[in-house]
Amino acid sequence: MNSVTNIGRNGIQDWIIQRVSAYVLALYTLFLLGFFVTTDVDYQSWSALFDQAWFRIFTLLTLLSIGGHAWVGLWTISTDYIKSAGQRMLFQAITVLAIFVYVVWGIQIIWGL
Repeated sequence: MNSVTNIGRNGIQDWIIQRVSAYVLALYTLFLLGFFVTTDVDYQSWSALFDQAWFRIFTLLTLLSIGGHAWVGLWTISTDYIKSAGQRMLFQAITVLAIFVYVVWGIQIIWGL
């Protein structure tokens, strides 16, 4: 069965996106937990961490992972539980818009644009 909102995707791609993004989110969480435990966190240490390019890239990867993970999860929920095509399309459009806004906003914050 093909859904109108399932634009060229299959279950394997969704599974890979969920697993890879979950690993990235777990690594980022563990890194931050380690940072908080081993560092006396103040503005200077937090700013010094974000001044490093590798950490900004890691944060950007995490932000994109959150977006992908959220999209696959919410798409799955919407196709499973919202039976009306119109309501499902509206929900998915709002979801895509929200994810897009949060990712762009996050990029502006991370890179100071």
